[in-house]
Amino acid sequence: MSSVRHPSDGADRGDRPGKPPGRFRRMLDRLSSSQEELHSAELQQDAEAAGCTKIGDCGDRQIVKVTGTLRTVTLRPRAGVPALEAELFDGTAALDVVWLGRRSILGIEPGRRLIASGRISMSHGRRVLFNPKYELRPLGQE
Repeated sequence: MSSVRHPSDGADRGDRPGKPPGRFRRMLDRLSSSQEELHSAELQQDAEAAGCTKIGDCGDRQIVKVTGTLRTVTLRPRAGVPALEAELFDGTAALDVVWLGRRSILGIEPGRRLIASGRISMSHGRRVLFNPKYELRPLGQE
């Protein structure tokens, strides 16, 4: 085996295992990333800082604490009972949050960040959290 380095192996960019990328590399990454990618990365960092489980890592029947941004909030009856449904996104995956018997909840609106905890269930291939315990994140952290 040869120990010759080629320009395409990352040696010329300063990429070294265990060493964080430099300021210039971070700036280039930011400029070349889409707004959605940047928002997803920010949400993932927020989840890690809050000590929450990534939604993408949540399994069926697991008790979890997750955080993210509400993408949609809709009123949909379930079995004849009003149900407020919201989609929570944390940068890794989406989760449906359902409050049975509620038509609206003050502060639950698209774009709002929150922390929710409860038992995950799977419904039609999607993760669902029914009647979770939740905390609204302060508006200054939006």
